[in-house]
Amino acid sequence: MAFLDPVTLQGERVVLEPMTLEVVDELAAAVRDGELWRLWYAAVPAPDQMRAAVEDLLAKQSAGAVLPFVQRRRDTGEVVGQTTYLNADRPNRRLEIGSTWLARSTQGTGINAEAKYLLLGNAFEAWDCIAVELRTHWMNEQSRAAIARLGAKQDGVLRSHRIMPDGSLRDTVVFSVLQHEWPAVRNGLLARLSR
Repeated sequence: MAFLDPVTLQGERVVLEPMTLEVVDELAAAVRDGELWRLWYAAVPAPDQMRAAVEDLLAKQSAGAVLPFVQRRRDTGEVVGQTTYLNADRPNRRLEIGSTWLARSTQGTGINAEAKYLLLGNAFEAWDCIAVELRTHWMNEQSRAAIARLGAKQDGVLRSHRIMPDGSLRDTVVFSVLQHEWPAVRNGLLARLSR
């Protein structure tokens, strides 16, 4: 399988399927669970902006820059969020996992941990990545803690890195998992998921 070729990744709790325009309404319903677009430190599209956000991701996918996924509960088939491979650097075998959000009712259920297990496993085992980054807003303490629990190491903070939709400046915390760290991270995630 070539780098960033669309792929469906399936676990026990979640199925990550390539994003399409057909799921816009389901994504809009999922984002309403917790009104995630209201989090000032996150860039989550509001329900009425979902079609434009999906079209933007699909255009970037066509350009070979990203691979967006819909997160679907395996037990109910319900769409509960999205996640994306982005900032792909093929020559250096690096990419980022980001643009991730989950409906509030599914947070803390193991879906996020399993999705990261699937994404990291595919990046390291199918695409032979050297490093995978995960980034978040400095103020998003819940996300920072979740990334650290995955076993990723904090590389640093990019201060005033991005301008947010409200005009504020985002300090971006950069974490990564390196190829030689993946076996330990994989074992830790499997232990968490087996509980």
